[in-house]
Amino acid sequence: MGGMSPLFRRAAAGARERLVTLVRKPGCHLCDDAQQVVEKVCGELGVAWESKDITQDEELNRLYWEQIPVVLIDGAQHTFWRVDPERLRKALK
Repeated sequence: MGGMSPLFRRAAAGARERLVTLVRKPGCHLCDDAQQVVEKVCGELGVAWESKDITQDEELNRLYWEQIPVVLIDGAQHTFWRVDPERLRKALK
């Protein structure tokens, strides 16, 4: 799955160790769109991010199946379906 490069890990140390999690499923067009926004914003801000496949995690499936893609910041739900880059950027600053 998409994930965290060493560059993101190093940059995250200067960004209060924030972690953005994209909960997605394979073959999901909205998930692809959300990942592009997450990659761009996290890359600009030096924030670590990860991608989790909802079909491989029973708990995530139970919590978020009807909302995917879902973006979590430090484990707390930030948004679902469509990711607004400005809103994400503000939440991470």
